[in-house]
Amino acid sequence: MKIGFYPGSFDPITYGHLDIITRGAKLFDKLYIAISYNPNKKTVFTTEERIDLVKEAVSHIPNIEVIKSNQLTVNHCQALGATHILRGLRAVTDYDYEFQMTNFNTQINDKVDTVFLMTQGKYSFLSSSSVRELAGFKGDVSPFVPDNVKKAIDKKFNIQ
Repeated sequence: MKIGFYPGSFDPITYGHLDIITRGAKLFDKLYIAISYNPNKKTVFTTEERIDLVKEAVSHIPNIEVIKSNQLTVNHCQALGATHILRGLRAVTDYDYEFQMTNFNTQINDKVDTVFLMTQGKYSFLSSSSVRELAGFKGDVSPFVPDNVKKAIDKKFNIQ
């Protein structure tokens, strides 16, 4: 069984994430979407809110399980039997960071490999932080996130 692991903060999940998830789910028998704890990030949504939002957004994809992760990614992969970390790339700047992380992870556990998918061009500019910033200015985030996420953002940011 091929098991993948797609970690991220998903604060919030965007159409760019969903592009990678949908395509990644075709590569693996099972794909874990791990809502990860990152001590360097201040999130708008709680871990539980993010899990619920992601679960609803991917509910139509049968081989996905959404989980919480407070562990080192390669250790969590090993515990779940995942042999591949799935990562999305938008631009060269993503590649530089992901290249470093992949090499670092390989030094920790060389039994877990990383698979990169380039996001569709129409999502190459899209990030959770840009969605949060737009929401902070009461902008319309509907072109960038699923309906359930838009509703949660509108509520969180008091957008009418």
